[in-house]
Amino acid sequence: MGYRLGVDVGGTFTDLLLFNAETGQFWRHKTPSTPHDSSEGILNGVEAITKEAGVAAEEIEYFLHGTTVATNAVLEGKGAKVGLIVTEGYRDIMQIARSFVPGGLAAWIIWPKPQPLAHLEDTVEAPERMGADGKEVTPLNEDALRVQMRKLKNNGVEALTVSLINAYVNGAHEVRIGEIAAEELPGIPVSLSHEVLPEMQEYERTLSTVANAAVRPVVSKYVSNLRRQLEDRGLKGKLSLLRSDGGLMSSEKAEEHPVNILMSGPAGGVTGALWVGRNAGLSNILTLDVGGTSTDVALIEGLEARRIRTTEVGHLSVRASALDVKTVGAGGGSIAHVPELTGALRVGPESAGAVPGPVAYGKGGKLPTVTDANVVLGYLPEDLLGGSFQLDREGAKKSVQTIADALGVGLMEAARGIIDIVNENMFGALRMISVQQGYDPREFALMGFGGAGPLHVNAVAKLMSSWPAVSPVSPGVLCALGDATTRMRTETARSFSRLARDTSVADLTATLDEMAAQTRGELLADGVPEEELISAFEVDVRYAGQAFEVPLTIDKAVLDADGIEGILARFDEEHRRLFTFNMDTPHEIVNLRAVAMGEAPALPAAELPKGNGDPVAAKIRDHKLWMDGAERDAVIYDRSKLRQGDIIPGPAIITEMDSTTLVENGCTASVDAVGNILINPEAEG
Repeated sequence: MGYRLGVDVGGTFTDLLLFNAETGQFWRHKTPSTPHDSSEGILNGVEAITKEAGVAAEEIEYFLHGTTVATNAVLEGKGAKVGLIVTEGYRDIMQIARSFVPGGLAAWIIWPKPQPLAHLEDTVEAPERMGADGKEVTPLNEDALRVQMRKLKNNGVEALTVSLINAYVNGAHEVRIGEIAAEELPGIPVSLSHEVLPEMQEYERTLSTVANAAVRPVVSKYVSNLRRQLEDRGLKGKLSLLRSDGGLMSSEKAEEHPVNILMSGPAGGVTGALWVGRNAGLSNILTLDVGGTSTDVALIEGLEARRIRTTEVGHLSVRASALDVKTVGAGGGSIAHVPELTGALRVGPESAGAVPGPVAYGKGGKLPTVTDANVVLGYLPEDLLGGSFQLDREGAKKSVQTIADALGVGLMEAARGIIDIVNENMFGALRMISVQQGYDPREFALMGFGGAGPLHVNAVAKLMSSWPAVSPVSPGVLCALGDATTRMRTETARSFSRLARDTSVADLTATLDEMAAQTRGELLADGVPEEELISAFEVDVRYAGQAFEVPLTIDKAVLDADGIEGILARFDEEHRRLFTFNMDTPHEIVNLRAVAMGEAPALPAAELPKGNGDPVAAKIRDHKLWMDGAERDAVIYDRSKLRQGDIIPGPAIITEMDSTTLVENGCTASVDAVGNILINPEAEG
């Protein structure tokens, strides 16, 4: 009997979900994270969840892990000291960058330019040159290069990046420099740009490869240490990490190319939502992942998550595929305040975090937060789960009263104002990935997860007109569920850079076949059976002269049938949807990508026993809460006792181990066959 263990490490808790691949039965567990060494919290969780499930560690076939190790290394400036080797004459490439200054007009006056990951003093030049056609223009001067490498060694670099002009066409010089580096800088990991990102635009290629080198020692140390400790505990299953694009990669590959896991953490929630959507019969989904500090949102159309070609972490923007996740500073710990200058209520982006946390948690917090407002309004009952976890409602009232006094309103009005503002912030983030991208949110369901997602999903669904509002099974550990239910994935890219009118189907097919063989070979080496491999292709198209491209998925059979003209017709349609206009200039095919994927695990969702529609067996007690300007009667239910087909009229609160779901006045919740809670307006049934 095979088991899959999904593990997601957050700032406060490490979430684990153990999944029986045959029956669909699962166990979940939350354990405090250990920021000084994430593996310590993971091992504590593994021990607890295997004991609870009565499963031996050796029975776990797959250990699937979403991690923020690479993300944190970038955000905290704890990456390795990177040495950079460039073509002679290009030493300032990282400093010149793209001459882009974020912000409005004259933002450069106050913008503190961030220090590049590879410092100028750690950047050296290699006497060499490849032409744009891939032919050698200037041979590599190896003796001069060795002298430069010794300078880097004396500078104490901990990782090395090699990024040469036109290496994406011919990487022979980079390969040779890598061989010399193994002699001159033994033990130093080397990242070659033509392997990390074989695309034109030397700055983006260099930046992405430098970022890969910067986090490589940190990620390698973490992954190898975790793998060793798991093996010591008897867990011999395959260790894989979640990529930024929602696929899995082997731990060995993650050590080589960690730039692909920079957004591993947020990707887990989206892949979990995909699994829930498949089992709930939902194909169009907006995700609302609400944590303590921030909210992540994403769009899924036709059970395909929207992907982008850029991964952004802090000020760093690298060319690596990622799920299109937007983040806003609105979470359960977001602090409410009234600035003296404006006298208007503000919520976030500052957060009380885990320490001291919201006042209601009784851990020393003093400032009013979103969680405190939810407690005051009665949306978070102070005696959760029959009293196993107590919240300090009186303390929360005192903190929110400071906001009420500053605004000159009543306590409940102030608390609801805090909730309304944080909901509007979430609404704004959702508009960014739907309306502003040309999607109608009324055609999507809204799925709320994370610790606080189900608490806000009903109210935000009203703002979006996105129904049903969905509280999935195990919403608090959905990221871990996503880790456990996704599939292996890898991709490669190649610059093509030809006008479409000068390109034939045979030209595209030949290149795509070559790339497909490369990606399939990588997954075969990772142990994915040949019969389970699936290949997919993407093409970046633009109007000649544009500085950006529009990515399109392509199918070889459709390509053969519709030809190049079919691709261009789809591009024009997508360009008009995104920007409301088309151009008469020629089309240019810029980049090609081949994606290889393993077969998605057919993991079943356990079906709930059928009920008679009456949730009375799950009722904990009657309750009072404040909603729509008045105190209202409500009922608190235990989610674990709900049955398939149960109907719950709002207002109501549904509690469980890892989250709380709020059903608002004028709405009705129903429980589907596999335990998801679907909330709809009463008028629409």
